[in-house]
Amino acid sequence: MAKILLVDDEDKFRSDLAARLNLRGHETIEASNGEDAIKAARSDYDIDVVLLDLKMPGLDGEQTLAELKKYRPGVQVIMLTGHGSMESAMATGRLEAYAYLEKPCEIEKVLETIKAAREDRPHVLARHEIPHVEKGSLKKWLIGSHNSRPGIIILGALIFAVMLLAPSPQRLMDILSAPKTGELTDINVGFAGYRQMKEDETIANYYSRKNVMYSTVTDTNGSEVRVPQSPAEVSTKARVMLGTLIVAALFWATGAIPVGITALLVGVIMYFAGVLRPDDIAKAYAKDAVIFIFGVLALAVAISKTGLDRRIGLLLLGPAKTLPRLLFFFLPLLAMACSLVSEHALVAFIMPLFMMVYVTSVRAAGVKRDRALAVMFALTLCYTANSGGPGSPAAGGRNAIMMGILQDYNVAPTFGEWMTYGMPFVPVMALVIAAYFYLRFRSKLKVKSLDVAAIVRQASDQIGPMNRKEYLTAAVLVAVVALWIGGSDIFGMGGPVILGLVALNIMRILRWRDITSIHWEVIALYASASALGKGLAETGGALFLADSFLGILPEIMRDGSGLAMAASLFTGLTTNFMSDGATVSAIGPITVPMATISGTHPWMVGFATAFASSFAHMLIIGTPSNAIAYAMAKDPVTGEQLVKLSDFLKHGAVVLILSFAVLWGWTIFGYWRYIGF
Repeated sequence: MAKILLVDDEDKFRSDLAARLNLRGHETIEASNGEDAIKAARSDYDIDVVLLDLKMPGLDGEQTLAELKKYRPGVQVIMLTGHGSMESAMATGRLEAYAYLEKPCEIEKVLETIKAAREDRPHVLARHEIPHVEKGSLKKWLIGSHNSRPGIIILGALIFAVMLLAPSPQRLMDILSAPKTGELTDINVGFAGYRQMKEDETIANYYSRKNVMYSTVTDTNGSEVRVPQSPAEVSTKARVMLGTLIVAALFWATGAIPVGITALLVGVIMYFAGVLRPDDIAKAYAKDAVIFIFGVLALAVAISKTGLDRRIGLLLLGPAKTLPRLLFFFLPLLAMACSLVSEHALVAFIMPLFMMVYVTSVRAAGVKRDRALAVMFALTLCYTANSGGPGSPAAGGRNAIMMGILQDYNVAPTFGEWMTYGMPFVPVMALVIAAYFYLRFRSKLKVKSLDVAAIVRQASDQIGPMNRKEYLTAAVLVAVVALWIGGSDIFGMGGPVILGLVALNIMRILRWRDITSIHWEVIALYASASALGKGLAETGGALFLADSFLGILPEIMRDGSGLAMAASLFTGLTTNFMSDGATVSAIGPITVPMATISGTHPWMVGFATAFASSFAHMLIIGTPSNAIAYAMAKDPVTGEQLVKLSDFLKHGAVVLILSFAVLWGWTIFGYWRYIGF
C-alpha cells in the first residue's frame, strides 16, 4: 500500500478522504497548508504520492508543488481542486504534476490515479537519476537498483581493502627494484618510461624523480634528507592502482553508483593515495583524447541542429534499403573507412543518424520503444568502427606506438606493408559482427520493416534544400577533418575540433547552451580511464599485469604463432580496461623483445598486439567510439538511456571472443601463413 501525503486547507474534506484511503489500506499523513506539506515531505522519504489542493491560503498548490519538486523531484503529485481550469492544469503540468483531478472526485478514481502514479514512479526516478530501491528484505536492499547497489559497493570496498592490505608480490618488488642495463633481457624493459630511465636506474627511483616524490628520512647526523621512494612504497601505490582498476571496472559494469561518480572516485583515490601529484592527476584527466570526445559530442550537436546530419546520412546510408543490406554492406565499408579516417569521428557523425532512424522507425511501427533496435544500432556501429583499427597505421595512436617500438628494433614496416597484413582482417571482422547481431536481434526487433535509406531521404526532404548555416557547418566540418588527417601529429585530435566549436559559435550556429547540453558523464568516464591508465603505467602496475600474464604461458605459446596468440589475448583483455595506447605501451615492449629472443619475426607479435588493442568492446572506457555511442543512445523524447553498460558487457564479451577467433583463425593461421614474414 502507498504512503500518501494529503494536503488540503478544508479540514472536513481532508479528514474524510484520509479516512477512506486508510480503509483501503493506505497510510496517510495530513497537512493543512503548503508549509507543513514541505516540512513533511523533507522529513519523510517514504512518501510515495502527494494529493495536493491547488487553491490554499499562504503557499498555494502551484507554489507548494514547485517547492516539493525542488526537494523531492521523484515524488508523484496529484493535484486536487474545486476551481478547475485549463490554465491551472497547464501550469501544474509544467511543474511535473502527475495528474489533475477536480473535487469532488469519486474515491475509485482517486485510487486508480494513485495506483497509476505509483506504477509510473520508477520512470520518474530514472529521469531524475534517483535510485529506486525496493523495500522488504536485506537481499533487496543489497541488490538495490541501477546507480545504487549497496551490495556491489560493499564488495568493491572489500576488494580494495584486500588489495591494499595484502603484502606486495615478490615479482612486483623485483620489477620495481631491478636496474636498467639496456639489455633485452631486462625485467623492466616493458615499463612505459623505460626509454627515459637512466642507466642503472630502477623504476622506483625513476618514479620518484619524474613525479618529484621523495621520502624524508633522518640520517646519522640527525638531519632530515630527501631520498627516492623505496620499491615497497611504490609497490603500495601500484597495488592501489590495481585495486582501483578492479573496483572501477566492477562499478561501471554493474551500475553500482553513477558512471560519473565512479569516474570521480578514481581521481579521489589517486589524490588521497598520493599516486601522482595533484597537477599531474588533473593533467591525466585532461588528455587530448578527452578534449577530443568533448569536442566531438559538441560538434555533433551543431551538425544535428542545422540538419547537416541528414545530408551526411543520405550520402553514407543510401544503399541501406533493408536490415541485411545495412549490416552486411554498410558495416564492412564503414570498417574499412575507419582504417584510414578517425573511427571516433565517424561514430560521432553516424550515431545521431541512427537515433533519428530509430525514432522514425519506432513511430511508424506504432510502438513506444524498441530497445533491441537501439542496442543493435549503437553496438554494431562502435564495434565495427573498432574493428577498423588493424587496417593501417593511420587508424590510431596505438598503431603509431607499435610502429615506434618496431622502429627501435630497426624492423618497422612501411604503410603499405602494414595494410597488407592488416586490411584483410577488417571486412571479415565486420561481416562476423553483422552476422552475430543479425542472428541475435532479428527476432527481438519490434520494428519489422526497416528502410534506413528511405527514412534518411525523407528526413532530408522535409527540411528542404541546404541553407547558409548548413554550408558553413559543412565547411567547418571539412576543415576539422582535414586537420585531423593532416595535422593530428602537431595539433592532436582535440585542437582541431575545439577550433571548429569556436568558429561555429562566432558564426552564431552553435550556442554555449548547446555545448553545455552534451553528456558530461561520458567525458568524465573517459577522463578517469585516462588517469587510470596513467597511474598504472607510472607505478609499474601495468607492467606487473603484463608480466604476470606472460609468466603463466605454457611453453608452446612462448614463440611463433603461439606467442602471437598469447600477446593478442592479453592485449585484447587489457585494452577493455585501459586506453588502447596505454595498453600497447605497456605490453608491446615486452612482447616484441620476446619475439626477438625466441626467433619469431617481430612483425607477427607486434601486429598481433596492435590489432588486439582494437578489441575494446566490453566497457565504454575502452575507446572513444564506445563512449560516444553510449552518450548518444538516449531516447530523444523521454531521455531514457536506451543502451546500458550491461549491454556493452554482455554483447562485447561475445564480440571479443569472435574477434580472437577471426584474428587467430583467419589472420594468424590463415592469410599470414600464405603471405609469410
